[in-house]
Amino acid sequence: MLLNDEGLRYEDLLNENEHEVEEALSFASKDVLTGRTRRLKRAIDLGYKRKNLQDYAPNMVLEPFKAEIYDDIIKIRERDQEFALLNAHRN
Repeated sequence: MLLNDEGLRYEDLLNENEHEVEEALSFASKDVLTGRTRRLKRAIDLGYKRKNLQDYAPNMVLEPFKAEIYDDIIKIRERDQEFALLNAHRN
């Protein structure tokens, strides 16, 4: 499966049950969340129909590696690592 075939972005494939991703999504704007939900629903529909997005929208400009929440995920991971290091003496 290619991202462009389904109209997805790399960030759409991240597991939202992971702590960092869940927290980053909670900080994301409503537009980012709406776009992610629509892309995922469209990909499910295209997969069910066994079609590609290019069959329906051949001129659509796709950005599969556009990062909207990834910077926040990195910052959250770094924060959690720093917190763990600062509190390592308590164990």
